[in-house]
Amino acid sequence: MNLETLRYIKGDPKRLFSMLGSKGFLDWMPDEQYIRIQFKIAAGYPLNLAEPKTFNEKLQWLKLHDRKPLYTQIADKYAVRQYISEKIGEEYLIPLVGGPWKSADEINFDALPEQFVLKCNHDSGGIVFCRDRENFDYEKARAYLSKRLKRNHWRLCREWPYKNIKPCIMAEKYMEDSSSVNLNVYKFLCFDGEPRIIQTIQNDKTAYESIDYFDLNWNLLELKQNYPNSEHPLKKPEVLEDMIAISRKLCEGFPFIRTDLYEINGRVYFSELTFYSDNGTAAFDPPEWDEILGAWLKLPE
Repeated sequence: MNLETLRYIKGDPKRLFSMLGSKGFLDWMPDEQYIRIQFKIAAGYPLNLAEPKTFNEKLQWLKLHDRKPLYTQIADKYAVRQYISEKIGEEYLIPLVGGPWKSADEINFDALPEQFVLKCNHDSGGIVFCRDRENFDYEKARAYLSKRLKRNHWRLCREWPYKNIKPCIMAEKYMEDSSSVNLNVYKFLCFDGEPRIIQTIQNDKTAYESIDYFDLNWNLLELKQNYPNSEHPLKKPEVLEDMIAISRKLCEGFPFIRTDLYEINGRVYFSELTFYSDNGTAAFDPPEWDEILGAWLKLPE
């Protein structure tokens, strides 16, 4: 461990625990013990698994007790494409332009188009954008993706579906929307087969990221998590009803799932499906939303 890392984690138990977990030093720890410690550090109160009431508590319960082989396919960003094609149609998938590759060294950049997106299938993050091949740093991209391939998201969050995904890299078509530089993301929080809240993200994965929340009638909600609300919330998309209908199809049969979609030049595209929104450890502001969403989440027997 170098000096820079020590300075980063000094006096911050959340960062220390995350670092130890992500590096594999806590692999020996049973899932429940790990989840209880992580939750207490992040949420500030002990996890009640016997009678969970809040949304975040119930997500931890689902991590431990709701495990089906299908969940691994859904969490796999490459394998989920078949699932989506069968559920709603391949026209909602962003086209692939290369891959899958088991290592970054296998990538044939000469065979890729002028613009593309490289993405790891097993990771939260692990994305490389190429907007201009002439100025693209191929070796830097290989080094970054090689490092990400070694990560196991289960280690960090104990989100069970990620544990047994076989890592690979795929290349997607670079998508642009005429109304914004960065694609806007629409994330539908779905409970027992029904979308209830829409999380909208502007400038995703940039220093200017902002998040707003709406109900299904596009009424802005007083709610924050992780990032500030935007100064200019998104207008109601023309394809909102289509997105709601798609989310309803994709969330069927799950106690909770988040369906993430894009609206690109008037068309709906699939982004990903997420079982544990923000790992179930992100605080709500105001905090009563944690209990409101918790009441909507009906745990299976």
